[in-house]
Amino acid sequence: MQDFAMYLPGILLAYSAFLLAIASPGPNILAVLGTSMSVGRSSGVALALGVATGSFTWAVLTVAGLSALLSIYASALLAIKVIGGAYLLWLAYKSFKSVVSEYDIEAKELAGGKRSPFGYLKRGYIIQMTNPKAALAWIAIISLGLSDGAPAWVGAAIVAGTFVLSVAIHMLYAVAFSTPVMVRVYGKSRRAIQGVLGTFFAFAGLRLIASRS
Repeated sequence: MQDFAMYLPGILLAYSAFLLAIASPGPNILAVLGTSMSVGRSSGVALALGVATGSFTWAVLTVAGLSALLSIYASALLAIKVIGGAYLLWLAYKSFKSVVSEYDIEAKELAGGKRSPFGYLKRGYIIQMTNPKAALAWIAIISLGLSDGAPAWVGAAIVAGTFVLSVAIHMLYAVAFSTPVMVRVYGKSRRAIQGVLGTFFAFAGLRLIASRS
């Protein structure tokens, strides 16, 4: 029980970083929104499940890779946290930059025409797995929850928890944003959302870089 209490803050911080990361529409989120609006809710849900499965795959690969690296080079944790922290600070910069920009989110239907439900699921998985920023994002998220000597269940808890959150949030996007009205509502609150995201990413990035264990 004492071990659980020791690692819980880091796990919750990793969950928070993941939640806020997917609150900012990237290519995967915009694909889900565009598919739900232009094709239909069921197609958007299938695409969302594919994206969530891709997130799960990235999480598993990152935890496995970092755990294997740390088992050989325990001192590598500091370098990993610096890299993850630098990426979070870059996200903070992008979020604050977005606050003063004039652009609106632009959700479009996927190229290539309509697909079967499995086709949308597969496409969602491919979108997430080919996202070049995903590896850095997951290094940052996992690093927030890992500390030197952390038991295997900590990584497993982060993977399981973020997968549940990923399915829930991406499904929510697919259902709630199946009408243009919700996209407009989101667009009007975009600056406030990006401001909150920037503040959290800056805090988490500085915390990660300052951490020594």
